[in-house]
Amino acid sequence: MARRNSLLLIAAFGLLLTGCSKSGLEITKNDILEVARDDANASKKDCENVVIKEEKGAYIVSFNTSGGSYEYKIGKDGIIQERNYKRSNSEEVSTTEPVEERKEETKKEEPTSFDENQQQAISAALANAGLGQEDVADVDCTLDKASQKYTVTFTFQDIKNTCMVDAATFTVLSSIQG
Repeated sequence: MARRNSLLLIAAFGLLLTGCSKSGLEITKNDILEVARDDANASKKDCENVVIKEEKGAYIVSFNTSGGSYEYKIGKDGIIQERNYKRSNSEEVSTTEPVEERKEETKKEEPTSFDENQQQAISAALANAGLGQEDVADVDCTLDKASQKYTVTFTFQDIKNTCMVDAATFTVLSSIQG
């Protein structure tokens, strides 16, 4: 009996692997929500009013957290195409922008020293892009005292990236490539 169950388990596992080898990867709505929550650095319990709508070739995901509201357009391949973030006090702090896939590194440069807050802003911007500090070059970080936002710039594969990071929460407010 145990041998029969083992054989059934092996057969089921084989069928599972055969099903997974098809070229059409099926991304579920839960997977899409996980991508959005991960990008927003929000846990499941932090998210309220979650809405997932299916559009042509993409999902629109929106939810609220204590820090603000998020809206994402995520392709059925799981790649974020657009994101929008609005602070909870209704002040618009970023616009919807296209998001490109991460690319391979091209050059590195010796790190510049930054204070603790600048380094935290840089880390947030790089994490948002899915990169490490060793992956980028020409890193710079400046604080606009009037708006209390850090402007983090870096180059990845000869593409200049600019991120706005909230100085109080170190939340990435916007990210622009090019």
